[in-house]
Amino acid sequence: MSRAHVAAITVAALMSLSGGSASPPAPSAGAADDRAAAVSARIQSLNPALGAATASRIWDAVDRYAAKYELAPDLVLAVLEVESHARIEARSPKGALGLMQVMPHMAARLDLAGNHTTVETNIEAGCVILAHNIGRLGEDDGVSAYFWGSDIRGVSYLHRVQRARALYRRILAS
Repeated sequence: MSRAHVAAITVAALMSLSGGSASPPAPSAGAADDRAAAVSARIQSLNPALGAATASRIWDAVDRYAAKYELAPDLVLAVLEVESHARIEARSPKGALGLMQVMPHMAARLDLAGNHTTVETNIEAGCVILAHNIGRLGEDDGVSAYFWGSDIRGVSYLHRVQRARALYRRILAS
């Protein structure tokens, strides 16, 4: 039997076992639920005042808008953690608002529906800005510019995001 025949039989066997697709099976809904629960628990540990429903809502918004703007959810979660420690009502001394600490003048340019401090709108605004920065500057400088703006003056913010991201990678991989 030739190698081509063996390969064809192997592909056919894989397709048969996987219900007609030669690709590996998708993660089960149970695994996705476990990841969502683990992320929600981490979010609640950052801000114990959050209820489980709100922590879940934050994860759902991160997952949705990270996908929409082609960002890794672990990166968005890391920025959210470093920026606000999951405090919806967070306000910086310079006026940045919400979970993603979006400056009002930046949010106003985005033409997003709703109040810029609501969970979904704030996370979407943060994702738009982060994706734009990364598209222009690459990932490391794009993340740094999220905090510094166009005048990047150090790497401490980037390092904090990278440490938080490593934690979320472990959570999402489990």
